[in-house]
Amino acid sequence: MSKQLLQCGQHCLDLSRTQVMGILNVTPDSFSDGGALYAHNQLSLDQAVKRAETMVSDGASIIDVGGESTRPGAVPVSLDEELSRVIPVVERLHAELDVVISVDTSSPEVIRAATAAGAGLLNDVRALGKPGALVAAAETDLPVCLMHMQGSPATMQDAPRYDDVLDDVVGFLKLRAEQCIDAGIAKDRLILDPGFGFGKTISHNLRLLNNLDALHALGMPLLIGTSRKSMIEHVLGRPVDQRLAGSLATVALAVEQGAQILRVHDVAETVDVVRMIEAVRNESIGED
Repeated sequence: MSKQLLQCGQHCLDLSRTQVMGILNVTPDSFSDGGALYAHNQLSLDQAVKRAETMVSDGASIIDVGGESTRPGAVPVSLDEELSRVIPVVERLHAELDVVISVDTSSPEVIRAATAAGAGLLNDVRALGKPGALVAAAETDLPVCLMHMQGSPATMQDAPRYDDVLDDVVGFLKLRAEQCIDAGIAKDRLILDPGFGFGKTISHNLRLLNNLDALHALGMPLLIGTSRKSMIEHVLGRPVDQRLAGSLATVALAVEQGAQILRVHDVAETVDVVRMIEAVRNESIGED
């Protein structure tokens, strides 16, 4: 298979192979691991770097740093708070680790500051919808992941409805990609995320995961984030700390449908799934 390269600052990702993005939430209130990197209500930079080091050692090629929880019902944080959480972590990771640093943000100020600090990828749940975000992202020359979300984190799970969730999500991402291209962001810098759990019922999520080919038809790489999400609870009845098997099942389905980036909490286990699928496909171990 020919290589499909994505330039992320000083790093280059080969998207002809599935890449694993490790989640580094530097927040006290994220749905799965909120507060894990905090001690006495203060973020521990050393702990954040140690967690990132572990994920890189486990096989993550991207570390996604987020300073604002976007769980259902989440309250937005102030710009100053988000900057104080995110930028020191990006600076440390850039200085100490050989990995693509992604920043999960919607704010133009954080986009610019994180790029200056060494970020190589922008990941926005609001698809650059905040005022100024589109212009800021275009200035950076970094790849951008555009995600679909119905509503806002505070309201998105209040009875979401669609005429057809697949058509609506594909239509939104197609239009938003076109707007980004018009603003000066090259198509080969765009990544698409259908936004599992962001304004979707369990039925919506299952339909999207079963039909990723409709998103592939847009001609841009797909990022899939199903890790530990409530769709797994709805199917299996598992609390958030018992959703590994369900998460890995969704990962395998996504890989089989050609997903290029997997955003996950459990890096080592996900990398095992990816490598096993690759070995079967190639009928060889470690074949490029």
